Amino acid sequence: MPSESGAGEAGGTAATGEAGDTGEFDLVIVGSGSANSIPGPEFDDWSIALVERGVFGGTCLNVGCIPSKMLVYAADVVDTVETAGVYGISASAQGADWPAIRDRVFERIDPIAQAGKEYRHGAECPNVCVYEGEARFIGDRELDVRLNDGGTARVRGRHVVLGAGARPFIPPFPGLDRSPYHTSDTVMRLEELPERMMVLGGGYIAAELGYVFAALGVEVMLVNRSERLLRAEDDDVSEAFTRAAAQRFDLRLGATVTNVRPMPDGVLVEFATSTSRGHGNVDVLLVATGRMPNGDLLNLEAGAVAHERGRVLVDEHFRTSAPGVWSFGDLASEIQLKHLANAQVRALRHNLLVAEGQAEGPMRSVCERFVPHAVFSHPQVASVGLTERAARAGGLPVSVAIKPYGDTAYGWAMEDSTSFVKLIAHAQTRELLGAHIIGPQASTLIQPLISGMTFGQTVDQMAHDQFYIHPALTEVVENALLDL
Repeated sequence: MPSESGAGEAGGTAATGEAGDTGEFDLVIVGSGSANSIPGPEFDDWSIALVERGVFGGTCLNVGCIPSKMLVYAADVVDTVETAGVYGISASAQGADWPAIRDRVFERIDPIAQAGKEYRHGAECPNVCVYEGEARFIGDRELDVRLNDGGTARVRGRHVVLGAGARPFIPPFPGLDRSPYHTSDTVMRLEELPERMMVLGGGYIAAELGYVFAALGVEVMLVNRSERLLRAEDDDVSEAFTRAAAQRFDLRLGATVTNVRPMPDGVLVEFATSTSRGHGNVDVLLVATGRMPNGDLLNLEAGAVAHERGRVLVDEHFRTSAPGVWSFGDLASEIQLKHLANAQVRALRHNLLVAEGQAEGPMRSVCERFVPHAVFSHPQVASVGLTERAARAGGLPVSVAIKPYGDTAYGWAMEDSTSFVKLIAHAQTRELLGAHIIGPQASTLIQPLISGMTFGQTVDQMAHDQFYIHPALTEVVENALLDL
C-alpha cells in the first residue's frame, strides 16, 4: 500500500531541491499531458511527484490537436465563403486578420494550460509536488531533474509513469541546422502571415497546416519525397487527396531536399526529383516530416527501461521491462493519437491501483484493433481498420464498395463530385475490415462504422438493422453498406 511519506508535504510548490538529495514518492509522473489525469481521489494517500519540462497540458492542448483544429475551422470558413458562387451566392473573403485568428486560439488555450499548472501547484493538491524541468533516469526508478530555474533535484518513486510524449522529427537535410525554420510547435504562433511558405512533408501535419495557411492567402509550396500525400491512407484516398491538394498547393512530389540556406529575405530550399531540380525562396519554412517519441531524452538505459528508437516498449498492461515503471501514449505507442492515449492512461491508472491492492483485478488493456484517425485538411479524411492494400496483402477474401457523396440527395445539395466512402469487408464472414472516407464531415460520418466494427456487427446488420435519416449525408454510409 502507498506509504504515509512526507515527500508530498511540499505539494503545490515548484520543487527546487538540492543536488544529492532524493525525494521519495509513491508515484513519479513524467509529463503533464494525459498523465496529468492520474492523480485523483483514489490517489489522495499517495505522495506524487509530477515532472514537466515544458508547458502544462501536453501536445494536444498546446501545440497539437486543439489549436490546429481551431485554425482549420477558420480556414474552412474562408473556403466556404470563397466557394459560395457554386450555389449562386456572391461572396468573397476580404483578407485574413492573422493576429486576431491566432489570438482567438491562444487566448483561450494559454489560460487553460496556466490554470492546470496553478491547480497542481495549489493547495487543492497537497499530495502532489511539481518539478518543472527535464527528467533523466540515473538508476532504478530514480531520476535526476534539471530544473528550468537552473537548479537540480532527484526523485525516486515506488512507481514511475512515463508520459513524456513526442516531438517534431527534424530530418538531417544539408544546411537545415544552419537555417531558420518552424515546426508545428512554433508555426501556429507566427507574428504575421508570410507571403510565401514551403512545407516539407506529406503527412497529416503538412496537410492540415499547409491547408490553413493556403486558405488564409499564403502561397504554399509543398515538397514531399513520396509521389503521393497521406500515403499511409488507403490508396484510393491518398490518390484523391493528392489530386485535390494539387489544386491548392504548388506540389513538388518525389522530391529530395538537397540544400537549405538562409537568405536575407527568408530561406532558400533546393530539391531534386528523378528528372529535374527545383528550388523555393520562401519567407517561412515549415518542417512537417513527422514526430518522434521522446525516449531518447530520458536516459532510459540507466533505468533498465527497454526501448526501440526512443519508443518505450510496454506489455499489454503498460508495464515496461523495469519493475514499477509504466508508460503509455506517444512515448510508447506506435499510434500517436490523443484519444488512444486517453484510453491507455485510464487503463494504466486502474492497473496502478490493482498493483497496490486498491482496486480489484484483473489489470486492463486497450484493444487497438479499431482505433480511428482523421486528417482535418481539405478535403477531410477519416479512416479505421485495414486499407484494401493491407487486407489483400494479408490474403483475406475481400469485397469493396466505393460510394460517391454525389450519389445521395445531400451530396447533390453540396454539388460534391469528388468525395466518397470506401468500405472493405470480409467476403465470407461479412465483417467490416476497413472504412475510409474523404470529404466534408468525414470524421463524423465514420463514427457509426466504428461502432459497428467495435460491437461485431456484420455489414448487413449495419445496413439493415437501423434507420438512416433521409436526406442526411449519412445516407452515403448506408448506400456503401448496401453495395456490399
